[in-house]
Amino acid sequence: MRHPRIIIASISLAAAAALGGGITAAAATTSHASSRPAASQAAATVRTVQATVGGKTETVLVNSQGLPLYYYLNDTAAKSVVTGGLAALWPPLTSASPAATGLTGKLAAVMDVHGDQVAYNGHLLYTFADDQAGQVTGQGVQGFFVATPGLTPLAGSSTAGSSTSAGSSTSAGTAPAASSGNGYGY
Repeated sequence: MRHPRIIIASISLAAAAALGGGITAAAATTSHASSRPAASQAAATVRTVQATVGGKTETVLVNSQGLPLYYYLNDTAAKSVVTGGLAALWPPLTSASPAATGLTGKLAAVMDVHGDQVAYNGHLLYTFADDQAGQVTGQGVQGFFVATPGLTPLAGSSTAGSSTSAGSSTSAGTAPAASSGNGYGY
């Protein structure tokens, strides 16, 4: 299933760029970011739930509203590259004092272009505008992957080189190999 809002937003952004940027990226996209105040909270709580991801039940990270949390492959431990229209579809989870429930990894606030963005094991966290509580629809879309408790610490983060899960032999938290070549990861 393709995500029509992403396709429409992408076409709108491309058209705006071709016309000389006459409209802003935020105006070219739908108003998801303004309808998702859950991504920006004074004290964000990150917890785990069971959810279906790609047909498999997995333990995933969610925010206090139950929205799945994702990380972006192109981010670094200190900098988000998610801006403009992409940030409208993938609102960053921000909080100066994030709290964790049931996590073994490190949760931190990283000062970046979004303010105090929440990171887990060095991976900056986002929600997806098309998700509902308990629903994971953004897995593999535009380079974003659902965050799991076993997410490998990102090089350059304060948790890199430290182990957060004992004896885990699964690949939870790693990006799956590209499957169909259609650019959507499924």
